[in-house]
Order: sequence, then structure tokens, then C-alpha cells
Amino acid sequence: MRFISCLSLIALLTIAPLTFAVDTPLSTIAFGSCVKEDLPQPIWGPINKAKPDMFIFLGDNIYGDTEDMEVMRKKWNMLGAQPGYQELKAQATILATWDDHDFGVNDGGREYPMRVESQKEFLDFFEEPADSPRRKQEGIYDAKVFGPEGQRVQVILLDTRYHRSPLNKRTKVTHKAEGHNGGAAPNFSHDATILGETQWAWLEEQLKVPAEIRIVATSIQLIPDGHHYEKWGNFPLERERFFQLVKATRANGVILLSGDRHSSEISRMDAGVCYPLHEVTASALNRPNSWHNEINPHRVGVKYVDENFGVITIDWEDIDPEVTLQIRDIDGEKRMLVNTTVGKLKP
Repeated sequence: MRFISCLSLIALLTIAPLTFAVDTPLSTIAFGSCVKEDLPQPIWGPINKAKPDMFIFLGDNIYGDTEDMEVMRKKWNMLGAQPGYQELKAQATILATWDDHDFGVNDGGREYPMRVESQKEFLDFFEEPADSPRRKQEGIYDAKVFGPEGQRVQVILLDTRYHRSPLNKRTKVTHKAEGHNGGAAPNFSHDATILGETQWAWLEEQLKVPAEIRIVATSIQLIPDGHHYEKWGNFPLERERFFQLVKATRANGVILLSGDRHSSEISRMDAGVCYPLHEVTASALNRPNSWHNEINPHRVGVKYVDENFGVITIDWEDIDPEVTLQIRDIDGEKRMLVNTTVGKLKP
């Protein structure tokens, strides 16, 4: 057996993340969610083989589920010690948002008492600079633009946890019945929120930033509305507010990414924004659930229920650049594929 010295191990765990040149166009973007830190993670092999320019963590990046920040930190470090993650970190820019389990509590929102402390642990793990606005604001939302004019990709990371109102609970739950899974009920209160007013105002400004493609990462599903687990549809007025904001700002190029569901699908919807909205749900990296059988009239094709990750490729050489949305399996094989173009994502 080959032993690694303590100094070598420290060097391995503290390798600096790659910084992607902001004036270089993104051509391959990988993403995923739901990775249990203490289980095997072979999925990093095919992800690294895909050689993405960027990887986006969509949430449940660990299963923290604690109010003890020492426990949280140890779980983050378990993810950080994964050789496959270290390889990814060395070759691709890494961006991340969180979901409930890495936030700190299952199905949690603003009622979680350690959200300030958990935000610090999250930002420390992903090596957010000390002077970053994310260090000073309430919540981990963020946005960045990559690529030169004509090839700009804006990545918007939403925080669907820090400010979110408590869920309404269903009084009668039918388990494992098609379209009826889960215990959440719609909340139609005008005071209920997912993002909070400060983040909503920030999002409006971000949707006005010039870009050819806008990747909006939201940990929970926004378009699918058939199940009763967590989703934007639990707050119907907030879901409609998102669609109306995209329409009002005439934001072109919006592609939604989500995770959370322990199964994957691609959805497409005419949401009244004057072009089709697509959402790629990529879940799970190593915690799939084969029993999910949920109604989704917006689904393109069928669900995929084994380990997987998502990929977006952009062919900037085309006159109207082709954008390919994919779900790939544990072997890196394409299981779902939907094509569109930059020109088709304009109001």
C-alpha cells in the first residue's frame, strides 16, 4: 500500500480551485445534486472525463442535517477529500448553491436557527473570497457572466432556503401513488416567499444584464408541478412571479437547472415569456430513488432514476449556436437529450 504523508494530504485537500477566464466562452457545463458525503462517489469519473469548463452544484451537496457546525464542517471535508472532486476542482470552475440538507435541515427555510453559521461553512468550503458580497449578504445567491460579447453565459445561483417561508403541510398524504407523493400543500398567502424581497430585487437586476444564455440554478424544481414534495409550486404566487419577471425584463436565454428529486428529467413549458422555458433536473450524483413515479405534463421523454449528472453543451461556431441539454449516466452515456438554439430562446 502506498502511504501519503500528512503534508501531501494537506496539500491535496487545499488545492486552489481553478479560476475560469471570464472572457473565455463556456462550451461545456456540467451540474448535479444530491451527493451523500460518506458513500462511494464513482460519478466523478465520467464527470471529469467530460472535461467541463464549469461544474454547478445544485444543492444537497452534503447531507449536513445538523445545528452543530463542527459536524457540518466534517461533512464538507468528507466531500472535499474525494479524489474525484479534487480532480474536478483542478480542471473546472466550480459554482454552487445549496438545498435543504446542506443548508442544515430537511425541508427547512428561514426558521432554521443556524442559517448564518451554515452560510459561513458553505462559503468557506467553496473558498469564497473574504471580500465577496456573499460574505456580507443574507443568503448565498450570486451571479457571474462568462465569455465575450456574443458568447456570454450568465450563471444565476438562487438561494431557495435562507428566506423561504415555512411549508404548508397536507392533512392527508397518500404515499407512492402516482402524482400524489409528498406532504407539502400550496401556500397562496401574499406574504409567503421563496426568495425574499431583497433577493427578488437583485434577481430583477440580474435578468437585465446582457447575456446570450442565462443559466438559472434553483435547487428545487420550478416547472414540474405534479408531486407534493418541495417545489416552487408550493408557493404558486412566487412561481408565477418568476415567470412574470422573466417576461417583464424581456430576459432572453433562460435555462433552468434544478436538483433535489433523486431522479432526473427535462421539462419544457410555455410560461408566457414568449419562448419555451426548459428545466433540466439532475439528481442524484450518488443517492438515486427508483420508485419516483410522478405526473409532469411538461416532461420531455421519461424520467431517469439511476445515478446521473447533467451537461449543457454550446456550439458557438454555429451562426445560431446550438444548445444541447443532457442527462448522462454513471458511465457517461447520454440518457436524455434536448436540442435548442440561442435564437429560439429570445422573446
